[in-house]
Amino acid sequence: MSGPAGTLCVVGGGAAGMMAAIQAARAGCPTRLLERNPKLGRKLYITGKGRCNVTNHCTGEEVLAAVPRNGKFLHSAMAATPPDYVEKFFQELGVPLKVERGNRVFPVSDRAADIIDALFYELKRLRVPVIQSRALSLRVEEGAVAGVETEQGPLEAGAVVLATGGLSYPATGSTGDGYRMARELGHTVVDPSPSLVPLESPDPCCGRMQGLALKNVELTVKNRKGKVLYREQGELLFTHFGLSGPLVLSASAHMRQFGREEYTCWLDLKPALAEEVLDARLVRELSEGANRNMDHVMGALLPRLMIPVLLERAEVPGDRKAHDITRGERRRILELLKRFPVPVSGPRPIEEAIVTSGGVKVGEVDPRTMESRRVPGLFFAGELLDVDAYTGGFNLQIAWATGRAAGVSAAAYLARGGRDEAPSDPRNGWSEES
Repeated sequence: MSGPAGTLCVVGGGAAGMMAAIQAARAGCPTRLLERNPKLGRKLYITGKGRCNVTNHCTGEEVLAAVPRNGKFLHSAMAATPPDYVEKFFQELGVPLKVERGNRVFPVSDRAADIIDALFYELKRLRVPVIQSRALSLRVEEGAVAGVETEQGPLEAGAVVLATGGLSYPATGSTGDGYRMARELGHTVVDPSPSLVPLESPDPCCGRMQGLALKNVELTVKNRKGKVLYREQGELLFTHFGLSGPLVLSASAHMRQFGREEYTCWLDLKPALAEEVLDARLVRELSEGANRNMDHVMGALLPRLMIPVLLERAEVPGDRKAHDITRGERRRILELLKRFPVPVSGPRPIEEAIVTSGGVKVGEVDPRTMESRRVPGLFFAGELLDVDAYTGGFNLQIAWATGRAAGVSAAAYLARGGRDEAPSDPRNGWSEES
């Protein structure tokens, strides 16, 4: 298996890899896409619970604000490929989009397959061959990229875009091959760790409430000194191991010091009610249900699975009559309704994370072009880079933006015959205001 030296090889058929291949081919660059799986976009199928949260309907600057790690590195790529570009890109490929809560953008059909099909048919229209094989290593000659060694044999290429993903969801093909290949060529790889991941708790109450989903609650994460690291309202889920759900996944991106730091999740179960208003509500419920047991009275305020847990923490027997509740007991119940603590011991394994934190050190990559500063002709895109964002479509937006930058820049690199000239700008002459 071979190919001309003027060909680009994109390694990885996920979001970033497909975008890179499409953009390079649109620029007239002979392009091949190498993917180890039988189908492209395996991870896209499971994003957004199978609906594919394509991007976030916001500005490029707002995307950068949602990137807690190395956001400045993405400034050029996001200026060239902001969310509105991504929305137009898919709409022009025939995928109608809609905006939901939190400015999350989904296909109108709620089918991730529509996004993948659109990318696949655009690759087909551009006559980009998709080669099913695993990349084993990159070949370098005279200090520059010269090809890819695959399980089926060598593939000659004048430039390579590595877009192999991180370590999350390894069944989709994200098994860390890109990290290994980057290291082999002298790149520093920041140790990968899970981000946007469920959290484990040593508190047995989580297992007792397994399967309980809470909506419209407020989650506050504090460290051992009481500093607030994250606060947001939304949904969370109790599991046999601890906590999960959208709020928890977002919070995990702020909890990067496990082993050196201790964290506690504090739940406000009634964030819409000020404490004094909730206290008045509690007094009313106790009065109206004066002759009823507390485990029945609390049904007006809490879901069934949570009632015995909260009453035990408040040291109030479930069979206590409401008219026997003391002021101190009522105060403890009120305190837990507004500040229910769940200690956190650590994240779930990286295989369960939505994205991987860590990756190729961004200081060794040109932020305008995504080209390696160490090996000419080598470009990076997507989760392989040491950048990650919160939930809400931001991580896919990073994949599209870095993929486009890498694809356009790799095509320009090959068009000028290699590394002798100055690196190109992925905006192709766009102004900063574009």
